[in-house]
Amino acid sequence: MPTARQFPRRQTDARQRSLRRRLLAWYRRAKRDLPWRRTSDPYRIWVAEVMLQQTQVPTALPYWRRFLARFPTVRALARASDQQVLKAWQGLGYYRRALNLREAAKRIAREHGGRVPDDPQAFARLPGVGRYTCGAVQSIAFGRRLAALDANAARVLARWFAVRGPTDAAATRARLWEAAEALVPPRAPGDWNQALMELGSRVCTPRRPRCTECPVRNLCRAFAKGLQEEIPARRRRRPVPHIQVGVAIVWRRGRILICKRRAGAMLGGLWEFPGGKIRPGEKSADCIRRELGEECDLAVAVGEHLVDVTHTYSHLRVTLRCYHCRAPRGRAKALGCEATRWVRPARIADYPLPSADVRILEAVRAAHP
Repeated sequence: MPTARQFPRRQTDARQRSLRRRLLAWYRRAKRDLPWRRTSDPYRIWVAEVMLQQTQVPTALPYWRRFLARFPTVRALARASDQQVLKAWQGLGYYRRALNLREAAKRIAREHGGRVPDDPQAFARLPGVGRYTCGAVQSIAFGRRLAALDANAARVLARWFAVRGPTDAAATRARLWEAAEALVPPRAPGDWNQALMELGSRVCTPRRPRCTECPVRNLCRAFAKGLQEEIPARRRRRPVPHIQVGVAIVWRRGRILICKRRAGAMLGGLWEFPGGKIRPGEKSADCIRRELGEECDLAVAVGEHLVDVTHTYSHLRVTLRCYHCRAPRGRAKALGCEATRWVRPARIADYPLPSADVRILEAVRAAHP
């Protein structure tokens, strides 16, 4: 594999100019008409870039519109509560993104007069702002000559330079970052970064790339060698573990118990129906009784089965086995969670819930309209 310092040397100035000219011409002709490309507001561009991390454009688009309708400025987001922000983000996943965005907005309101800083170093110090986010926002909103290397852009560069290693390997990633930085043009760096990502999303796809549609295919080393299907190399994926979870729909006087997950936990800050992992050899009812005792110090009587809900995360597959339960007495204490609350079924949807719990709530409403 080429070393990091070889990338700039192995591309001539003429090749650089040709890459830039052809790709930018293609982008300006063929780019998708997306609302964050029609604004120069750095806040709106920033929200889009955060949402688009690990989320496809068609999924992110309606969330972006609703989020900005709810929080139209940095100051509006800074004034919002965690629960309001998580509710607006509900269903988009990777909720830490939303909480970091709010924390960053609070700092901007406090330290930068409510304006997204036009300073890469200051912007990079904000919560949740990594190297990619900083480069994307600063280049697109402020014309800073910074690279923005996401998965799509990394794949494009790996093929251009015939880099065989997995793009998420640390050594390969460092080399691709250096190549990306060397290629950023002094003019329109934001367009260039978006063009790279657009090419990777629509043409230079992970499988079956549409090389005949690529505006720079005759400058691509992987295409010249017939290796575009093999580059970049893919890591072998480990089998995704599948766990079983017992979940309690605990009733008391027409209300249902929900629990708030701790801030540092997976899905932290969201509310859920209480329960936990079923141990080997343990029955669902026994798991629920044990978990409710550990999580809430609450004794429950387990009743009829309501529904099974299976949900897949990036690293985990979970089947939630849900049962109606009764807790005629006793206070629900927040032992294994941040807070507990008894809520009427019609009001549970007011709380930010994980996607799996939204499906459980739908089953509850269907059983008890």
